[in-house]
Amino acid sequence: MRNILLSAVLCGMLAACASTGPAHKAAVVDKSLNAPSAGAAQAQGVKNQGASGNPLTNPNSILSQRSIYFDYNSDAIKNRYRPLIEAHAKYLMDHSNASVVLQGNTDERGSAEYNLALGERRATSVKNVMTLLGVPASQISTVSFGAEKPKALCHNESCWKQNRRVDIVYQGEQGD
Repeated sequence: MRNILLSAVLCGMLAACASTGPAHKAAVVDKSLNAPSAGAAQAQGVKNQGASGNPLTNPNSILSQRSIYFDYNSDAIKNRYRPLIEAHAKYLMDHSNASVVLQGNTDERGSAEYNLALGERRATSVKNVMTLLGVPASQISTVSFGAEKPKALCHNESCWKQNRRVDIVYQGEQGD
């Protein structure tokens, strides 16, 4: 029953993400959210890292990684970011007083309206995965900055790929 529900939710997400913007590659969706991954072991160890300091700021912790990158004109989450999302989801479930803002960003190409919508779809994609993993929706909010908050300022693919992202910002941190 859970797999049917998961499939229905993922299909609904894909249908909701249809756009009238420029043509783009078909999105690849990871449908194996319940399968164990390499990140699951890292996520399991998140609780124990507290002894060496805050795992959110410890560079040896996966939780210090805060950006999920996307392909051009896409809100599909790449498989390589699954362990990162799982670790943050586990942290949020273990710390019910913590909350995050998922900040959607785009590169500079496209209209302001289109980029704001794409940034929101990216942030919502990450939120949907976290909630499917068990994080209460009340701990997660989303915002889109579109192209207004670039990491890199040059005008070519090497910079654009750094700007197509969702940043995970915990409440009380700089930038929220």
